[in-house]
Amino acid sequence: MTITQHPTETAAVTGEPLELLRAMLEEQFVVQTNRLTELTIYGRLPGHGGYDPHMLDLLAAAARRSIADTAQALRRMSEGTYGHCANCRRPIPLGRLRSVPQATHCTRCDQPGRGPT
Repeated sequence: MTITQHPTETAAVTGEPLELLRAMLEEQFVVQTNRLTELTIYGRLPGHGGYDPHMLDLLAAAARRSIADTAQALRRMSEGTYGHCANCRRPIPLGRLRSVPQATHCTRCDQPGRGPT
């Protein structure tokens, strides 16, 4: 069985683009970790720093999700599996990784109701 590459897909990300994506992920990790720390502090303040407690919970959950996704992307980089779709194993286009560096699926597999063909 031969798998043909989709025209917008690229080979595995390596070299300078990979290092740029790693820097983006590391920065995102720091920003989200700082955000989670800030939200945790607000949650402990009288008046919750002006935030509704439910909103603080939602924002903290989103920050934790982002931290986990970013950490997983960095782990995939160290394992050499970064930039490949978790479903179809095809390379994720560089443009998608630039806009969503923690992406685990190509655009085709990420669409609801669609998967690898």
